[in-house]
Amino acid sequence: MTSPADVLAPLLALPGVTDVLLHDPGGAWIDRGDGLERRPLTLDGPERVRDLAVALAASAGRRLDDAEPTVDARLPDGTRLHAVLPPIADGCTAISLRRVREVPFALADLVAAGMLARELAELLRGLVRARVPVLVSGGTGAGKTTLLASLLALAEPTERIVLIEEAGEIAVSHPHVVRLVERRPNVEGAGGIGLDRLVREALRMRPDRIVLGECRGAELREVLAAANTGHRGSLTTVHANSAGDVPARLASLAMLAGLSPAQLASQAGAAFAVVIHVERTARGRRVAEVARLEATGAELRVATAAVLDGGSLRFGPAWMGVRALAEGGSA
Repeated sequence: MTSPADVLAPLLALPGVTDVLLHDPGGAWIDRGDGLERRPLTLDGPERVRDLAVALAASAGRRLDDAEPTVDARLPDGTRLHAVLPPIADGCTAISLRRVREVPFALADLVAAGMLARELAELLRGLVRARVPVLVSGGTGAGKTTLLASLLALAEPTERIVLIEEAGEIAVSHPHVVRLVERRPNVEGAGGIGLDRLVREALRMRPDRIVLGECRGAELREVLAAANTGHRGSLTTVHANSAGDVPARLASLAMLAGLSPAQLASQAGAAFAVVIHVERTARGRRVAEVARLEATGAELRVATAAVLDGGSLRFGPAWMGVRALAEGGSA
């Protein structure tokens, strides 16, 4: 039987490929930054796709079968695997592969690629150096992880970074990174170690920065506690459709964490002072907005600092305050 690597290696090796998606025997879809492209792939029926998914999961040391029909894992080369077997996936097994860069992009690379305006690159560099807590928001595949990795590379080499992730996919160009990866429960529902516990463990590891790959649940409570007890310069990502949607998204996560709106508002500024929103468009991924997260009573809101408008930057009322933060002042 042909190995999983032999079947998919030609697609994964294409220049610029970030995603390979397979859900029928006759073809796959790839993403090279300009939208999905169909590519021919000849497999002998849906069972062959299932066999391929099971073999990929096994190569990651994970189980995929009728008793455990979904898997989210990291392959030996760092590629992120997600697979779903029928009948959960209707008709044919669905395989999603996310290619992870071994070396992160520098901010200059993002500027050259058109993802980041030069003036914003200087602002982000200042925010990281001044240890301002930053929340990167955006949709799936918008470039949140790409930007986060680039920002981490700007931290001082003497800093100790504890990086907490769901699947260990963020490549970081920094000499002192400790990576903690969530462990899912087994089929009996035991043995799981979640992101919230890992944040608590990170506090005992003498971190200079605690970085959460994605905030998506009860771990929000731990991140807020860490940021409000002297751990400055935190970085994390969150799913949101726009910078303006971030307060509502955080409010939803706060409910999962058992926090009231007043508790969230009083602590969020220390954990997520600045929001950087990224989006994926027909012209590629880009940093679309920078905003200041502010609390008014028990309510969170964002004030626009800069927004990309038709290819040009338009500055908002929070620009001077965010720039002051990047210069090491207060706003």
